[in-house]
Amino acid sequence: MTQPSFSRQVFKAYDIRGTVPDQLNTDFSYHLGLAIAQQARKSGIKSFVIGYDGRLSSNELSQALHNGLLEGGINTVDLGAVPTPCVYFAASNEEDASGIVITGSHNPENYNGFKIMMRGKTLYGDDIQELASIMRNLELTDGINPGTPSKKDIIEDYIDNIKNIIKPSRPMRIAIDCGNGIGGLVAPILYEALGCEVEKLYCEIDGNFPNHHPDPADPNNLIPLIQYINNSNCELGLAFDGDADRLGVVTKSGNIIWPDRQLILFARDILARAPDSSIIFDVKCSRHVASEIQKLGGTSIMWKTGHSLIKAKMAETGALLAGEMSGHIFFKDRWLGFDDGLYAGARLLELLSVYDNPSEHLDALPQDISTPEIKLEIENSHSIVEKLKIEGRFPFATKLITIDGVRAEYKDGFGLARASNTTPVIVLRFEATSKEHLDYIRNHFKKEIERISGEENLAF
Repeated sequence: MTQPSFSRQVFKAYDIRGTVPDQLNTDFSYHLGLAIAQQARKSGIKSFVIGYDGRLSSNELSQALHNGLLEGGINTVDLGAVPTPCVYFAASNEEDASGIVITGSHNPENYNGFKIMMRGKTLYGDDIQELASIMRNLELTDGINPGTPSKKDIIEDYIDNIKNIIKPSRPMRIAIDCGNGIGGLVAPILYEALGCEVEKLYCEIDGNFPNHHPDPADPNNLIPLIQYINNSNCELGLAFDGDADRLGVVTKSGNIIWPDRQLILFARDILARAPDSSIIFDVKCSRHVASEIQKLGGTSIMWKTGHSLIKAKMAETGALLAGEMSGHIFFKDRWLGFDDGLYAGARLLELLSVYDNPSEHLDALPQDISTPEIKLEIENSHSIVEKLKIEGRFPFATKLITIDGVRAEYKDGFGLARASNTTPVIVLRFEATSKEHLDYIRNHFKKEIERISGEENLAF
C-alpha cells in the first residue's frame, strides 16, 4: 500500500484541523479513514456514525472518510449534514458509541477538520498523535471484509429527546444567529418545538459565511444580533458557532453574557438539587464561577482549556456540569455529557422562562470588569509561555496557577496567558474589580511577556 504524504501539523491537541485543499483533502480523508479503521479493528469497534458541517469541502471529505473506513472493514452510519451535537447524540445511542464529525468549527472558511470519538471518549493528545503514526504505517486491507454502509436521519430524534426533557414555563420570543453555520438546520425547529417564537438571523447554511464569522467568542460577531434585539420585541438572543457546539448569549440591553456567567446560572440550578456536585471550568473563566460554586456547597474544579480535555476530566471526576470560556458547555445532568450549544440554549430558556424579564436576570449575574479573549499572534508561543511559568515575576499575585499557561490571581482580579493548542498565539484574559486594577494586571503581563520574548511594543 502506498503510504500517504501529509503534514503532521494538522494533528492538533484536541482534534485534526487544517486548510483545504493543501493540508486536508479527499486523499487525506480516505487514508485517515483507513487509519481509524485499523485502530478500531484492534479495539473491537465495528461501526462509526459520521456527520459533517456546512462547509464547502465537508461533503467530499465525508465521502472519502466513509470509503476509507469501509475498505478497512468498519461499518458506517451516514448522518449527512448535521450539527456536531447530533453526531455525539447519535453515537451515544449506538453500541460502539463511536463517531466522527467533519467540521472546521469556528475557523476561517478555508479550514476543515475531524473530531473523533471512540467508545464514548473524544480523542486528544497522544491518541491523536497515534493516528498520525498509523497513517504513516498503514496495514494492507487485503482479506478484510469491507464494512457495510447505512444512513440515518437523526435530527427529529435529537429534537424530540430535548423536547421531552426541557419544559419552559411559558413561550418566549427570541432571536437566533447561526452565522450561516450548520446550526441553522436545527436551531429554529428546536426552539419552536419548545414553544418559542423564533426570529432568525443567518440561518441559511453557506460555507462562505457571507455575513459574519461563526464564532460567538468574538464580540464583533455578536453585533448584528445585539442590534436586532435592540430593535425588536425579542427577550434575548442566542448565537452559535459553525458546528453549533458552542453558545453565545446577548440580552435586551445589549450585554453579552459570556459563557462563564452562563455557567454560574447553570451551576445554581444544579447545585440547588445536588449541592455536593463537582463543576468544572477552564482557566479562562471568571473568579466568580468558583466563588458561586463554593458558596452553594459544590466542588469547583479549574482545568485546562480544550473540549476533549474537559470531557476527560468530567469522566474522571463525575462532574455534572462543565464549561469553557469559549462557549462549550457540558451537561451530565439531564443530558449526555458532551458539549452541545443547542441543548445549552434550550436549558437556558427553561431557566429564564420563569422570569417576566429574563434579560434583567441575566444582566444581574455577578461580574467584574473583564476583557474578552485576546489573541496575541507571536512566534514560539508555547516556549514563551513555558518561560513565563518559570521566569515570570508576579510580586503582587496571591497565587500562580500553571496547569494551563500562567494564571496570576490577585486580591482584586486575575490575569491569564496560555499558548493556544491550535494556532500560534498566546491567549490572554484579564479581570478585575476596577479599571485601574485591570490596567495594572494587563500592563504587568505585557511587560513580562515583552521581557521574556525579547519583543517590544506588543499590542494587547
